Amino acid sequence: MSSSESSQGSASAHPETQALCQHDREVPEVDLLTPLTLRGLTLKNRIVMSPMCQYIAKEGMASDWHLVHLGSRAVGGTGLIFVEATAVSRNGRITPGCLGLWNDDQIAPLKRIVDFAHQQGSHIGIQLAHAGRKASCDVPWQGGKQLTSEPEAWTCIAPSPLPFNPGETVPEALSEEGIQHSIAEFRAAVQRAIQAGFDTLEIHSAHGYLLHEFLSPLSNQRTDHYGGSLENRMRFLVEVVTAARDSMPASMPLFVRISGTDWVDGGWDITQSVVLAHKLKELGVDAMDVSSGGNVPQAQIPVGKEYQVPLARQIRHETGLITGAVGLITEPAEANDIVSRGDADLIFLGRQLLREPYWAERAMTEMGADPDWPLSYGYAVRRRSSR
Repeated sequence: MSSSESSQGSASAHPETQALCQHDREVPEVDLLTPLTLRGLTLKNRIVMSPMCQYIAKEGMASDWHLVHLGSRAVGGTGLIFVEATAVSRNGRITPGCLGLWNDDQIAPLKRIVDFAHQQGSHIGIQLAHAGRKASCDVPWQGGKQLTSEPEAWTCIAPSPLPFNPGETVPEALSEEGIQHSIAEFRAAVQRAIQAGFDTLEIHSAHGYLLHEFLSPLSNQRTDHYGGSLENRMRFLVEVVTAARDSMPASMPLFVRISGTDWVDGGWDITQSVVLAHKLKELGVDAMDVSSGGNVPQAQIPVGKEYQVPLARQIRHETGLITGAVGLITEPAEANDIVSRGDADLIFLGRQLLREPYWAERAMTEMGADPDWPLSYGYAVRRRSSR
């Protein structure tokens, strides 16, 4: 099946997506339950829990909620679980309730979660992030607006003095010295994540946060060697990835999440994403988690079934890099089709795993495999199903 035949439903929603669907390919002999090896890490299936912010940490510390929230998906058979966007600095949080890894005290609560996931036979990673100009916001259930004069507010940074929304406080443009300081913060957070025992790491360069802000000409209007040309706009992320890879064991895989497109003319797009993916592959990035949007509020995003899959597919076919597809993928058959068609190697599930922690077990059942229930559950489930 050609990619144009397999994606007509999502491709017709937007001309940029339509253009991504003109590539034929060989059909790989893998499915959603086929193990995947990345360096020294072998995932038992292709099901990944996307990093999803919970907004209830205190001073960046993980709590019992995070243990139960993430641990239940490990019990449910998910192959790889990502901890939510975790700030590399206190001022890099989206909200005062976001997790952090800016000091050593934050390691132990995360290690407890890692150890539990491993006991359930799942692997676990952490997404390291800096919110940039989208930091210092209230939690979503209180409106999510930028905090300004409140006691818990802080000053945001960005590549250029451009607020995300009109009327918001203008962020401070990072100096070159500030950029190097931020790179050092990412490096230190990587080292702490390794101490916590994580199996893999993901650098967050999507959804309009700091690293994505540097990539996009809509948010990066610098005239130094971190702005202007594509090479210059990529430089900050390239240096963060280099620092991360140099700090990681050779056996540990590295993911990067990007927005494949801003969905706005003149912004970051899939063509630039492919160039970036080639460069990141050279630097030792093992997989790209391909999302989209989030950098400008006026973007018209063609949200629908598999609407971001063509982005992952194009990067995969043009670079040979392992890719993950994400966004409104809800059913096992749908996820399996994406993998078996060769559109992506991994399926990242977000809200569906919030609704259904044992989604992976259902996928195994529907695909004719033996569910991977833990011993204490498996006895009861098998006994009930035999009656």
